[in-house]
Amino acid sequence: MLTPAVLTMDDPKKLRTLEEIRRRRTFAIISHPDAGKTTLTEKLLLYGGAIQLAGAVKAKRGRAAAVSDWMDIERERGISITSSVLQFPYHGLAMNLLDTPGHADFSEDTYRTLHAADGAVMLLDCAKGVEAQTKKLFRVCKQRKMPIFTFVNKMDRPGREPFDLVGEVESVLGIGVFPVTWPIYRGAQFRGVYHRLRREVFLFDGKKGGSTQASGAEVVGVTVTGIDDPKLRSEIDEDGYRRVREEAELLETAGDAFSMERFLAGDVSPMFFGSAMNNFGVAPFLDTFCELMPSPTARVSNVGLIEPDAEFSGFVFKIQANMDKAHRDRVAFVRICSGRFERGMKVKHVRTEKPVRLANPTTFLAQERTIVDEAFAGDVIGIYDPGVFEIGDTLTAERSVEFEAIPSFTPEHFARCVMIDPMRRKQLKKGLEQLAQEGTIQLYRPPVGREGDMILGAVGRLQLEVVTHRMKSEYDVALRLEPMACEFARWVSKRDGGEVDLGAFDRERVGIPAVDVRGRPVVLFAGAWQLSSAERVFLDVVFAETARGVISRRE
Repeated sequence: MLTPAVLTMDDPKKLRTLEEIRRRRTFAIISHPDAGKTTLTEKLLLYGGAIQLAGAVKAKRGRAAAVSDWMDIERERGISITSSVLQFPYHGLAMNLLDTPGHADFSEDTYRTLHAADGAVMLLDCAKGVEAQTKKLFRVCKQRKMPIFTFVNKMDRPGREPFDLVGEVESVLGIGVFPVTWPIYRGAQFRGVYHRLRREVFLFDGKKGGSTQASGAEVVGVTVTGIDDPKLRSEIDEDGYRRVREEAELLETAGDAFSMERFLAGDVSPMFFGSAMNNFGVAPFLDTFCELMPSPTARVSNVGLIEPDAEFSGFVFKIQANMDKAHRDRVAFVRICSGRFERGMKVKHVRTEKPVRLANPTTFLAQERTIVDEAFAGDVIGIYDPGVFEIGDTLTAERSVEFEAIPSFTPEHFARCVMIDPMRRKQLKKGLEQLAQEGTIQLYRPPVGREGDMILGAVGRLQLEVVTHRMKSEYDVALRLEPMACEFARWVSKRDGGEVDLGAFDRERVGIPAVDVRGRPVVLFAGAWQLSSAERVFLDVVFAETARGVISRRE
């Protein structure tokens, strides 16, 4: 995080770059499915002024769909299946919100996106607490020592006691919790929050919110008062007033003071309570988030830490084809790690050691794109990809730098692609290769010189449904997927560095040989027993669970 001390410089251009970097807040929202992640995302955009009307996630006729869910299949199903980049201003800051899929089948996309974020908001359902997908994504944040905020959602519905939720987060996730806001009730009705750091009470006023309050489509009005204000007693009745006073005193006496140092190290999480659907508690959360969330920090690389005010550098964390159906383009999403980016600048593509000119960079509001002339560390820009970029590629001003590897998952579901219309073979090949390069699925082809169908590998079954849908809607190719009795893949290489004879696996009938989308030899196995047989037969071959940053989801 940049400190005011470093801004005492004479170079106006350098000074402005440092000031712009200090304004950036780049973060992701993680949660289990149905915790309200996309709804919270919409409300942050609403409060930031990026949209005037928040769309309901479960869109009905005549109602707007969620801004961050821009794919047809997302709008149809009411779920997020791909990450979106949402950039908007708020109180003088430049916010970069990376909206991620909540469904476990799309964990791979979420993991990649977390590598581009500087912090995370962990969203919990007040009735369900910490759920399975939340645990997995939290572990990634914890490993990267990211600052983590916690927002307990759906407080307007029946749920668990706030102290129980605090205890569960601490015991299950192993992180300290500091409740910044605390829920206030009138009987069983959620009426507002007490902000402990500001020592203010925010009562949610339905009258000021008007008729739109029920749908949460507009910013709801609030009454701000202190916990000692006599008006508070009459607003929430005697029992509610006594409860909030007792719980506030208990939090002060039993809990530790908030530690900024522990928060930045990912050891303690500020917790907030609210209802994203009704806008209850969103503004106090967003304001405090902006105060606590750090600006971009140094990034780990193969040449040491890269400070955010160093020369330009960034990495590709996502590739998306066909965001603009009219042009069928491919966009590479680049997280800027350091320095200042200028439109038209020539950068070094580290993997190929070739120069690349980035002529028309864009910023995002989900599917909508705007050409930008400059961007700074912390920003995410989109660049046109003619097919040269891969996930994990590094772009720099001059020197060769590689940032930490972006994890990918080994597949757990496999299916053979059966083409329905042989006349569309060229479109099938192009479509599947593009989706594989995006990271939507993994693609395996027969080795050179051999005939056979292409095979898809996916972390979850829903990924395969998405591929079928996108192939039809984006490439006009109908295909049928036939499930295969395979459990996992292993990348193979010779111990002496020689070339692997993939045909030998067929001859010995131990696995299905193939090459992945990058041409690397891989063998698919029906189970551990078949892998053991292959290891006994091919003593000179290494069977790797990973291939350049690939990890197992079971780890």
